[in-house]
Amino acid sequence: MKGQPMIVYLASPGNQVQAHCASGMDVLVSYGTFSDWLYQYTPTFKSLLIDSGAYSAYNSGKTISVEAYADWSSQWEGRAAAIAGLDDIKGDWKTSLKNYELCGFPTYHNSDPPELLDDLIEIAKRRGNWLGIGIDGKREGMDGFLRGAMEKIPPEIHVHGWALRRYRWTYRFGSVDSTNWWRDGMQLRLKLPWLSYAECLEIIIKRERREIITPNKRNKETQGKLSF
Repeated sequence: MKGQPMIVYLASPGNQVQAHCASGMDVLVSYGTFSDWLYQYTPTFKSLLIDSGAYSAYNSGKTISVEAYADWSSQWEGRAAAIAGLDDIKGDWKTSLKNYELCGFPTYHNSDPPELLDDLIEIAKRRGNWLGIGIDGKREGMDGFLRGAMEKIPPEIHVHGWALRRYRWTYRFGSVDSTNWWRDGMQLRLKLPWLSYAECLEIIIKRERREIITPNKRNKETQGKLSF
């Protein structure tokens, strides 16, 4: 994967305008926020990554049943690039391990015991060679954790960084997801009020489509930023 462009998945389109603008893009679809109207748009996406959406559900006071998620996610087998397992949102790694037995690739968090990574790697090998990396709490200053984890992960495993777009320039991520792309469209419209929200989203999509991301690329501080 070294030197290859990574994939940025646009996370969870929340309405039909966002879903329409994401046509032809790699998209993250979450069980916790999924609505039936999305079915008409999923064939238009370039590729799909399936996630439980446990974090969003937890913030809204909901809980996700691993059995219900496993049943729902089974429809995407053979259609999605990968299906993520259900993490215990409270940080109980033992519960997460039990959930991974039922479905999905595992995720290694900075709050997990370091020795757990070896077990997760073995699970990842049985789940399509995908492994997630997640950071609990603030995402700034996590270079040391990421570097240490990446050094232990075999090169044949695809590593996905959950909401780690800020670290897309470094290490060997195969993919990350952007949770702010649709918010970026809103912010852009505040700066350019003569454009519609859909037109602003189109600009954000062009940024994602045309920005070629490779590890250790130069000028990483200015690439992808919008200033007017």
